Amino acid sequence: MEWTIWAGFAAGLLISTVTAPVGVSGAVFLLPVQLSLLGVPSPAVTPTNLLFNVVAGPGALWRYRRNGALRGSLARRLVAWTLPGVIAGATIRVFALPGPDVFRLLVAAFLLPLGTWLCLRTLRPARTRPEAAVPSAPALAALALTVGMVGGIYGIGGGSLLGPILAARGIPLARIAPATLAATFTTSIAGAATYTVLGLASPGPVAPDWWLGLASGAGGLIGGYLGARLQPRLPETALRLLLGTLAAALGALYAVQSLS
Repeated sequence: MEWTIWAGFAAGLLISTVTAPVGVSGAVFLLPVQLSLLGVPSPAVTPTNLLFNVVAGPGALWRYRRNGALRGSLARRLVAWTLPGVIAGATIRVFALPGPDVFRLLVAAFLLPLGTWLCLRTLRPARTRPEAAVPSAPALAALALTVGMVGGIYGIGGGSLLGPILAARGIPLARIAPATLAATFTTSIAGAATYTVLGLASPGPVAPDWWLGLASGAGGLIGGYLGARLQPRLPETALRLLLGTLAAALGALYAVQSLS
C-alpha cells in the first residue's frame, strides 16, 4: 500500500538522523516498526532491514569520508570479521530460526543493562588507562564475527551492538561511528545478497520487501547524511548519553514485546 511506502520513508529519515551520530544505522529501531506497524512477515523482515542499510548507508559514510573519519584500522578490522558472520547468520535465520521472539528477549537482556551502564558511566566516568580502551585483535575479531552473525540472523547491521560495547571500552564515538557504519554497510550488502540467493531455495517469505526497503532506505540516506553532519557539533558526553539511552530504550521495548 502507498501509505506503507511513505511511512517507511519517514521512519528511515527520522531514525537515521538520530542514530547516525553514534554509529548506528537505525535498522535495529526500524525492525519493530516493520514487524508491528507495517506488517512485514518474518523472516522477510530481516532482508528488508538489510536492504534499508544498503540504501541508507552511503549517506552517513560519504559525510564521514569527507571529514577523514574513515581513516584508520578499526573500520577495516570490523568489516573483515563481520562479513563471514553475516553470511552464516543469514543461513541460520532461514533454516533454523524463523521467529523473532527469542531475538527480542536476547536483545533486551543484552542492551537494557549495557545502555543503562553506559549512561551511568558517562555521568560518573571511571579512570581508565588509554591503552585498555581498544580490544586486542583476537577479541575484536571474535566480537565482530559474533555481531555479524547476529546481524545476519536478525537484519540489524550490528552497529547497535558494536557501538555500545566499544563505547563502554572508552573509545571515542568520533572513531566508533564511522567504523561501525562501514561494517554495517558492507555486511548488509553481503546479507541481502545471501537472502536473495536463499530465497530461491526456500518456500517461505525470504526475499525482501523491495519497495519498502528502498523507500525506508531513501529516508535513511538523507537522515544518515544529516546525522553524520551533526556529529562533530555534538559533545562526546551527549553522544555517549544518546547511545546509552537508545540502547536501553530498545532493550526495554523488546523486553515488553517479548513478555506480552
